[in-house]
Amino acid sequence: MPRPARFDVLFQPVRIGPVTAKNRFYQVPHCNGMGRAYPSSMAAMRSVKAEGGWGVVCTEQCDIHYSGNHQRELRLWDAKDIPYLARATDLIHEHGALAGVELAHNGAHVSNLESRAVPIAASVEATRGIFPGTARAMDKNDIRAFRRWHRTAAVNARRAGFDIVYIYAGHDMTLPINFLSRRRNQRTDEYGGSLENRARLLRELIEDAKEAVGDTCAVAVRFSVDEMMGERGITADGEGHDVVEMLAELPDLWDVNVSNFDNDGATARFSDEGYQEQYIKFVKSVTTKPVVGVGRFTSPDTMVSMIRSGTLDLIGAARPSIADPFLPRKIEEGRFDDIRECIGCNVCVAWDRAGAPFRCTQNPTTGEEWRRGWHPERIERRTTDDTVLIAGAGPAGLEAARALGQRGYSVILADSNRELGGRVTRESRLPGLATYARVRDWRLQQLRAMRTVQLLPANEVTPGLVHEAGCSLVAVATGAVWRRDGVGRHHTGAVPGLDRLPVFTPDDIMDGRLPSGRVVLFDDDHYYMANVIAEHLVRHGCEVTFVTPESMVAAFTQQTAEQRRIARRMLELCASVRPLTSLARTEAGAAHLACVYTGRETAVPADAVVLATSMVPRDTLYQELQSGDRQALAAAGVRRVVRVGDCLGPGIIAAAVHSGHEFARTLDTGLTDWTPFRRENVELDWDQAMPPGSDAVIRSEA
Repeated sequence: MPRPARFDVLFQPVRIGPVTAKNRFYQVPHCNGMGRAYPSSMAAMRSVKAEGGWGVVCTEQCDIHYSGNHQRELRLWDAKDIPYLARATDLIHEHGALAGVELAHNGAHVSNLESRAVPIAASVEATRGIFPGTARAMDKNDIRAFRRWHRTAAVNARRAGFDIVYIYAGHDMTLPINFLSRRRNQRTDEYGGSLENRARLLRELIEDAKEAVGDTCAVAVRFSVDEMMGERGITADGEGHDVVEMLAELPDLWDVNVSNFDNDGATARFSDEGYQEQYIKFVKSVTTKPVVGVGRFTSPDTMVSMIRSGTLDLIGAARPSIADPFLPRKIEEGRFDDIRECIGCNVCVAWDRAGAPFRCTQNPTTGEEWRRGWHPERIERRTTDDTVLIAGAGPAGLEAARALGQRGYSVILADSNRELGGRVTRESRLPGLATYARVRDWRLQQLRAMRTVQLLPANEVTPGLVHEAGCSLVAVATGAVWRRDGVGRHHTGAVPGLDRLPVFTPDDIMDGRLPSGRVVLFDDDHYYMANVIAEHLVRHGCEVTFVTPESMVAAFTQQTAEQRRIARRMLELCASVRPLTSLARTEAGAAHLACVYTGRETAVPADAVVLATSMVPRDTLYQELQSGDRQALAAAGVRRVVRVGDCLGPGIIAAAVHSGHEFARTLDTGLTDWTPFRRENVELDWDQAMPPGSDAVIRSEA
């Protein structure tokens, strides 16, 4: 169907210095855990974005020198790094998009674990993170050298085919923003003191880049206009405003956001779509240059309002472009129901921070474009005569049915519950997790339009039904249940005394069975489940003591950029928060808590215990089919029974969706004797004649 005329504004070209973006859809720089370690995967992922209609596709940060070395990101130290970046720009250009590169030097933000160079900074300061070290203050020679490195990287970026070159002054993590910061810059020379002096380096970098490549490449500044720390930092109504006003017409583009990344990349639990508007809306009033900003935009109407209100010229996106690389094309073609909306869970961020290729809860193909050949919109048509019965309509079952239906397979999707969606339906009712329902809603929308897929809610699959269904493939996607015995990462055996006190699990809470009075909540899961349940229980009048054997609340959420917010909320809501503490045992009216190091116990009053420790597969159906009459199963036409999603291995929702998609692509989920995806291999050349600094070459498997 044609798109309504009100969305035409999103497809107007935008001039950015010497280049022109074909539309207003702008994939801002975002990390992905692939970088220079997996260059083919990185390039293919960016290519798919361009194919999906993004007018501009940018890299993640790209290190310009070994003294600001961020191990897993892209690198443009010298001309030897041009070829693999050129591969990415060529693929982006094939689809008519502009390619942008975010040049970066991380200063004291990194410890240079690879290069072992002493980090440099505006002033002497401790390096970020847990690695011991101190960054030395840059002298004038260092500043001149840094400008030279940046200029050389800009020239090499142009040689690699980039159309937009960034000066990165954001997220409290690069040299330009550190020089701007009153907290970080203690200099007394012309690069310190007044705002004009502190902004001197940023001005010089812009001028250097304009002189070096500005005739053919646009020069962009990525700047955090507010550090979200009040008067201690840069604010949108203070120095953030003044910096933009001072340098207003120098760059060709302003890419503006808030700092640090935990604020810029806030999850849906703590921020709404367009949440950065209040901070960035002033920028267009002080510059004539185009402005791009982000806000986890998924609604086309919100995008239009950002343009019409004069807040933005270009709709920036990172996470929404991961969840649906084809978002622009779907809007252009009026296929709004096909948009796969980001749920704002930050699983993508978590795996990048872990140094692994990223993944997405909504889009199981991201990161798999090159190594598995998976495309987010296209999938191979059916290659067998199989028909498929899927038991369980949670995230794995829904995705398996959807992708199989897209392939043209005949599918029966049955679930014992009248309401489909499994865990995402149940979890989406907990505080802050409403967007999780999008995992269910988008897939049901797609499934209901497929004539080869039959949905059977309120139908429990039994061995008898399997024999009667006449399907050759059976996928058991019946999910998992939370343990009631306290076994998890800390306890490998059951917690003593649980029969002496009412015990609840997350399943009980999600089913509406709530404790009352004084509740000890033991979190050995370390993600979101325990803390959203704590919030839920406090709302219902419980007095909650939050207990975790980790040193902090929800330790894994350091990876999803929300740990500090969660910890603050628990401290505000709970009667007590006990880190480095285990649930040792219970008795009537009390729970005994123990220090994880000393074992010293403390008894606290308790009317009930909630255990969020670990899950076990709900795989009874699979086990019955495997141990039953195999000849009868074969006689019924069943050639394979597999487990999918949490039934195979309980994990996060993204893992369940990926498992369902993998089954749809391969018709199996078992391990193989061969690696089922391509790898980037390093080719070593031990020739003694190699000059110093020569690098090994990465070769991609065919």
